[in-house]
Formats: sequence, structure tokens, C-alpha cells
Amino acid sequence: MTLATSQAKPAEKRTKPSATKIKLDRSDIVLRGISYFFVTLFTVFCALPFVLILSASFSEESRIMRDGFSLFPQGFTFTAYEYIFRYPRVIIGSYVVTIVMTAAGTALGLFIIAMTGYALQRRDFFLRNQISFFIYFTTLFSAGLAPTYIWIARYLNLRGSYLAVFLQLLMTPWLIILMKNFARSVPYEVIESGKVDGAGDFRIFAQLVLPMLKPALATIGLFLALGYWNEWYLSSLYLGSTVEFKPLQYYLYNIINTANALKNSMAGANVTITQLPSNTLKMASAVVATGPIIFLYPFVQKYFVTGITVGAVKG
Repeated sequence: MTLATSQAKPAEKRTKPSATKIKLDRSDIVLRGISYFFVTLFTVFCALPFVLILSASFSEESRIMRDGFSLFPQGFTFTAYEYIFRYPRVIIGSYVVTIVMTAAGTALGLFIIAMTGYALQRRDFFLRNQISFFIYFTTLFSAGLAPTYIWIARYLNLRGSYLAVFLQLLMTPWLIILMKNFARSVPYEVIESGKVDGAGDFRIFAQLVLPMLKPALATIGLFLALGYWNEWYLSSLYLGSTVEFKPLQYYLYNIINTANALKNSMAGANVTITQLPSNTLKMASAVVATGPIIFLYPFVQKYFVTGITVGAVKG
């Protein structure tokens, strides 16, 4: 009996039907063709502005002023990039400052926001509703720029320090609320099982909860990274000329303002100003500023849509 059974098994494997491809009828093929066409068309429309910016950054200023922008460089030149990188030490320092602030701020901000959102959804935290209301209240009403500046510059004495920019971007009420909604998807039984095994609250959070919040961490981390990378306004308020290396966006902002001021000052003189980079400088600054941060998207793209969906559905 055993031998017959063992001999029958290979026959079962041989007669097991193989996976067959689904045959599409004409309507499905047409529908897929239309879908692919519109997706491709939408992708082209999204890529065209980047191509236009890249092309304009390598064009001559006089050709752009005469003929306008085009998808291909007009009079290929590196003048705008030479103007930006004429002081390599300064722009490398700006890159380093921005990268360090972005990396450190994103990591620390994610950790604090994740702990806050996790604590506010815990059933056994009796002050969760009161603190949640206080955080939400700050999204509706704020003190404004003047009290904030006085608090940062006079009382905390952070004017001229990178901390004045770093700390203000570390966390926002909206991101805390978003993380709280994410954390609600974690089953409470997971927390109870950790307690039964004798784990403390921090160990439960670090080893059980955080691995289940990867979509949330990727989504909120992207928001934090973009906030730090694109920041220039707070730097103009609190840093000014007190630091040698300014954040990248603020450095590029000063370069564009300097070029525009120089061009306006020469407008009334007998000097040809068509060679001074203005439009091309703006495009080159956009390439320099947005180029590195674009590489973050492929790493978080698979989490981003899921994270936004989960955070939006939860109430």
C-alpha cells in the first residue's frame, strides 16, 4: 500500500495542471492600450517641465531673451553653472550643511513623531484626548511671526545658530496627527502580547510597533526631508550673515538676488546686460537644488501611496 502510494505521487505531479496565461479579448486589449496611452501622455507632461528647466540652464541668456525657452539648449553654455560654482568651497559647505540638517532632522524628527503618535493612540494613556486637542488647536491658531522671532532670538538666544532652523522644522502638528492615524492600524493585541512577555513600553515600541509603521515612516520621512531640503525662509530670518556656510536654498536665493540686482543696476548704463545670467541662473539653481533630492523618491515610492491612503482613511 505504501509503495503504491509512493508511486502514485509522481503521477499526480505529472498530471497537475500548469499555470496558464489569461487570454485577453479585444475589449480588454483596447482598454489596456488606452490606459497605457494616457499614462504615457501624463508622464510626458510631468517630465516636460524638468526637461525645459534642464535645457534652459545650459542655454545662453541672450538667446532665451530673444527666442524664449525651448526643449533643447540654445547656444550651449555652462555660464549659469560657472556663476553658481565660482566659489566651490562655499557651495560645497552649503551642500554639507543642508545634507547634515536633512539627515539628522529627518531621523530625529521621525523618532519623536513616531513616539508621539504611538503614545496618543494608546488606550491606557488617559491624557491622549487632551494632548491631541492641544496639538490640533495649534494648527488653527498660531502666535505669528513676531512672537516666534522674539522667543527664538531673545529668550532662547538661538539667532545665528543652525538650531534656530533645525528645531523649528523637527516636527509639525499635522505630521503628528498623521502618525497618530497610522499608529491606529497597529493591533492592540500586539502591545498586550509584548506586555505578557515582560517587555517594557519602549521595547514594545522599538521592536514591535516600529516595524509595522514602515509606510508611515517612509511617508512622513519624505515630508520632513523635503521640508529641511527646501528651507530658506527661516535661514534668512535667523542666520543672515552670521554663519559662513548657509543652507543650500538660501545660498542659491542670495545668488539669484545678487544677479538680479547687478542686472538692474546696469540697466541704465551703457553696458550690455544680455550676457548676465538671470533666467538661466534661475533654471540652473533649480537643477542644483532639486537634483539630489529626486533620488529619494525611488526608495520611498512603494511606501508613499500606501502610507498616504492609510493615513487619510483613518479618522
